[in-house]
Amino acid sequence: MTQTPDRSRRRFPGISSRAYEHPLDRSALVALRSLTGFDLVLRKLAGLINERQLRLMFLGGSVRASEEQFRHLHDILRDACYILDLPKVPELYVTQHPVPNAMAIGTDNPFIVVHTALLDLMDEEELRFVVAHEAGHVLSGHAVYRQMALILTSLGSRLAWLPLGNVAIGAILMGLEEWQRKSELSADRAGLLAGQDPEAAKRALMKMAGGSRLHEMSTEAFLAQAREYEESGDLRDGVLKFLNLLKQSHPFAVIRFAELERWRHGPEYAAVMAGEYPRRADDGAASFTDEVKNAARAYRESWEQSADPLFGKVKDVAGGAADLAGAVFDRLGRRG
Repeated sequence: MTQTPDRSRRRFPGISSRAYEHPLDRSALVALRSLTGFDLVLRKLAGLINERQLRLMFLGGSVRASEEQFRHLHDILRDACYILDLPKVPELYVTQHPVPNAMAIGTDNPFIVVHTALLDLMDEEELRFVVAHEAGHVLSGHAVYRQMALILTSLGSRLAWLPLGNVAIGAILMGLEEWQRKSELSADRAGLLAGQDPEAAKRALMKMAGGSRLHEMSTEAFLAQAREYEESGDLRDGVLKFLNLLKQSHPFAVIRFAELERWRHGPEYAAVMAGEYPRRADDGAASFTDEVKNAARAYRESWEQSADPLFGKVKDVAGGAADLAGAVFDRLGRRG
């Protein structure tokens, strides 16, 4: 395993997850956090359902990282939590599994699980990006709202007998899955902020797509592949790409790679690295109206920049809808 570079990483005291969240992810979280009492009830309900059972399962069947076990991984997590200023360092478990993956689980006391295949695949700086990615999920509270999605899905399935019930539930699930994919883009940004090594982040995403043989891969060629994926084909290919994403919990690796590169070279990343970022102390004052408008603006900009043939057909209509939504929220804001 490669050695950690001898350099100091910038720390972000009091940083809010709003500093790195994708606009759609951020607007959804601001809306949910604004519902007085709902978040607390949801946490308690989700914890009663399976959090204790899951933790006991990993406590009994996996290895908990600590000063005595997987110390290097324990140190990486503590470093990521220090940089992102998490109030509490979550537990981390290593579990035997042939598929490289990691996940954040739980609500009141979230913990992180890392598959052994991921340890075999990544070097130390790449692991730093992956572990910080999961710490970003914890800071954003994604596990809570993913549990909410599961609860609502379970409740919604009981309404499938209603006329058009399956269609309505399908639309809700598509929206939840789209949010979850955007939450992964948010966590990638957190991984970059904590690791502060763009090349390691790119290597990690490439390895998730193509395995350990980095000498057979090229970051420039992988980025070109991402552009080709976005631009290739006609309207039929645009529809097929949309269908391929359905039921996917994560965006495809080339999409994550290109999105992270785009954010790294943008003004938001530069501002955070310069110490200009929203603080958690101000989360309660975050405006849902502003975040919805930001989400609409972000989608409009991505559609305008995209060469995807499907987006090319719908972006004029969608852009008009986004403008209308912004005008409506402006009017509501003035009334408020």
